[in-house]
Amino acid sequence: MAPAAQQACFLIADISGYTGYLADVELDHAQDILADLVGAVVSALRPNFRLAKLEGDAAFTFMSTDSIDGSMLLDTIERCYFGFRRRRRDVRQATSCECTACVRIPDLDLKFVVHQGSAILQKVAGRQELLGSDVIVVHRLLKNDVVETTGTEAYALISQACIDASDLDPIALGMRRHSETYDRIGEVPCWVHDLGRRWLEEEARGRVFVAPDDSILVVSVPTDVAPQVAWEFITRPGQRMSWQPWVTEVDVQGATGGRRGPGSANHCMHGKDAVVEEILDWRPYDYVTDRTILDTPTGPIKLLHTVEFEPTTEGTTIHFRYAAPNTKREKELMTVIGPAYGGALESGVPSLLAQLDAVAATREPLTGSEPEPRLARPRPDGPLAGLAPLVMVD
Repeated sequence: MAPAAQQACFLIADISGYTGYLADVELDHAQDILADLVGAVVSALRPNFRLAKLEGDAAFTFMSTDSIDGSMLLDTIERCYFGFRRRRRDVRQATSCECTACVRIPDLDLKFVVHQGSAILQKVAGRQELLGSDVIVVHRLLKNDVVETTGTEAYALISQACIDASDLDPIALGMRRHSETYDRIGEVPCWVHDLGRRWLEEEARGRVFVAPDDSILVVSVPTDVAPQVAWEFITRPGQRMSWQPWVTEVDVQGATGGRRGPGSANHCMHGKDAVVEEILDWRPYDYVTDRTILDTPTGPIKLLHTVEFEPTTEGTTIHFRYAAPNTKREKELMTVIGPAYGGALESGVPSLLAQLDAVAATREPLTGSEPEPRLARPRPDGPLAGLAPLVMVD
């Protein structure tokens, strides 16, 4: 039987400027640098996006889905880009080599093209390949005039088909309308998301974080899933009722353009009572901090609350931490409320773990569809000798 077509979100991460970079640099060092940066990109996109194929200086990935959590999509793209920028900076700062390949590392940048459509997964010449017209479209989108028309060199070009499959409002998010026209395909309407601007905003944003020593209430949950999976499950409001049985409804307010993050708030109903979580800091997939406001008969209690996703060799430990409130009245109330609140949180842990295991099982790659990862170690005499190794792909 012919394989059935499946709906998918296709994403290509492409290291821009690489052709010009290769023209005048030392190939042995350039190859090491490219492999390291591509490895950083692929690792950052997993496991939400599975690697379909490495295409030189680009990674073609996909996520099987009929609909897209737009907030999570932008979190994944931006975290990948921010990680690329930091890795590029680290590679340049760690090497003492003054060859042209190492000196010109800052010339490299990263762009993304994203499209929603259908494809079949078929074995071709011993390898699993994605085939279909939408696979052609996403590759054609790599050849565009975004830089010429917008002046934006680091960007995500997101097709209208992808926007339609998500809950994003591109105008509210400050994206720019764009379109490309190709022979035999026609016009492909798109939106441009400026990653260079988002990088500057990320670097300027202050951090709000409840450290272990500042906590009055801590619940830590070791899990077997990757930080990306744990983050997606914990921060998606609709999941809350599935493992916190006392939460009866969650309403997200202030999510500009459909995107969760600083400035948005979760209104969690506990029967007739509400707990408001005002998001203050949002760092996928590291931590999220909110100001939790608890209603009490004598007035509200305001607590800083951080959920940290600590990577471990087995998966991720999720830390729920609450800082002490500021006023004497609130501190006295927390001595009464705190133990009960912590007990309620711990009571949901078994259900949380069971559901995370179920989610992780659905993320397993199709057999033979993705290259097996290997650990690439920098050569002792290479430009990356001072850096920790990254997970790379064959």
